[in-house]
Amino acid sequence: MIILQPVLEVQQCRGFALWPVAEAEPYGFLPLSGALSPAEVGTAVMSIAACNDWQPDGGRPPRPADPLGAFLHGLLTMDDLFASGGLRAMDTVHGTTLEPGCCNGIDERSDWAVVVDGSGWASFGHDPSPLAERLGERVRLTVDADQDDSPVIELPVTELRLLLSRAERDLADFMHLVGPWASRHVPDHAEATTAAVARALAAPAPIG
Repeated sequence: MIILQPVLEVQQCRGFALWPVAEAEPYGFLPLSGALSPAEVGTAVMSIAACNDWQPDGGRPPRPADPLGAFLHGLLTMDDLFASGGLRAMDTVHGTTLEPGCCNGIDERSDWAVVVDGSGWASFGHDPSPLAERLGERVRLTVDADQDDSPVIELPVTELRLLLSRAERDLADFMHLVGPWASRHVPDHAEATTAAVARALAAPAPIG
């Protein structure tokens, strides 16, 4: 069985106290879906905010003095947001997993559509260097293209299309958790935080 999940790289949680977060291994991957607990949603929002926690430049307002406003400042003021991660493919029969490499963002998952309906080739970061190639009516996923003996996952193009659609639904379901979470934990920034997370993930913001 092949599973395809949108996953977010988790930032360091230890010592974080602005809202509840779930214990997670730093730089591991958290699958995003509608099944997350409130603490896991908190971990996801914390990780996305941490990815964008940069010092303000001349084009943005100064960083607020309060700890919450300061931590959210990059997320809420930057034009180009980044959420480290991507799509993770797992072959549960053979125990093979393809994970996004370094510097890959969840918003770059549109590259998977290029594999299915475009040039038929895309890579997803480095160290490792995952690669997807369309070979006729099948797709080969190479866990690390820099290794000659890298494990691979193969599946039909039609199956990959279905898996990509399900991954988008998982992201949409996750976004439906973010709004209520933000209203409870960052009420003064709830709408802006929800919209910023949606932009970072290139996911539709929930309506209502």
